[in-house]
Order: sequence, then structure tokens, then C-alpha cells
Amino acid sequence: MNTLKTTTLIMILFVTVTNGQTKKNSTSDYEAVLTVMKAYKDALQNLTIEGTFELFTEDSKVFESGGVEGTYAHYIEHHLGPELGHFKNFTFSDYEIDVQVDGIYAFTTETYVYTIVLKPNEEGESRTIAKKGVATSILKKIDEKWKIIKTHSSSRNKK
Repeated sequence: MNTLKTTTLIMILFVTVTNGQTKKNSTSDYEAVLTVMKAYKDALQNLTIEGTFELFTEDSKVFESGGVEGTYAHYIEHHLGPELGHFKNFTFSDYEIDVQVDGIYAFTTETYVYTIVLKPNEEGESRTIAKKGVATSILKKIDEKWKIIKTHSSSRNKK
């Protein structure tokens, strides 16, 4: 009888400690995923790609408004990188993010309004673009760091 009580007590302690550790890891993983997504958003708002390559895996996949952009490195070299050079300002507003962590994977959905002010053209005219956007990303925990493995964004005219 004593063996049964001892075994039961050990099992209860194990489950309690394990459950508490899982919640702690889940909370810290949630915060770490938020940090990755914020770092990427902040870099865009600062019109830089500095430090962003470490947020993505080398074989990441980027999809934008119905197009396959390739890896993040390809996307920067052939799409976003050159575009940033034409921007005077890039800001996000009405930003919301939903994060779900499931083991070594995390899934995010971001909704926002982005406003881009283009640098003046030869005639000195500047143009402002404001669109409502949504992005979904999949992150994977690799060597204790969260990295974006896939991201898809789309936008439409702001009404």
C-alpha cells in the first residue's frame, strides 16, 4: 500500500512539474516568436535589411500577393531590397498579431495598414501608398532559435 501511495505521489509531482515547465516554455517561446516578428517589422519601418537574414532559414520561402518570391535572400536581392531604396518612409499602423506555438513550430497571422511614402521623382513629386495587409508566417525552432521558414503576405487598397 505504501508503494502505491509513494508511486502516486511521485506521478502527481512529475505531472505538476512537467505541466508547469511546458507552460513556461510555451510562454517564453511565444515571446521569442513575437520578438522575431517585431524585429522584421521594425527593420522594414527603418528601411533596412540589416539583421533580417538571421530571422529566416536559408531555404525559406516567401510568397507575396499571389507570387512566389523564392528564398528570403532572393526576395531581398530581386524585390524588397531594391524597393526600399525608393521609399522615403514605411510605417505600419493598426497592427495586430496572433501567435500560436505548437511544439517546434509557430504560426503567426499579422493584420495591419501599411503606408509607404515614395521619394520624390525628377519632377519633385512624391506619392503615398496606403494599403490594408495581412501576412501569415510559419516559424520553426532550430537550435533554440525561432526562424521564419515560410511567409505569405497580401494587400488590398485601403478603404
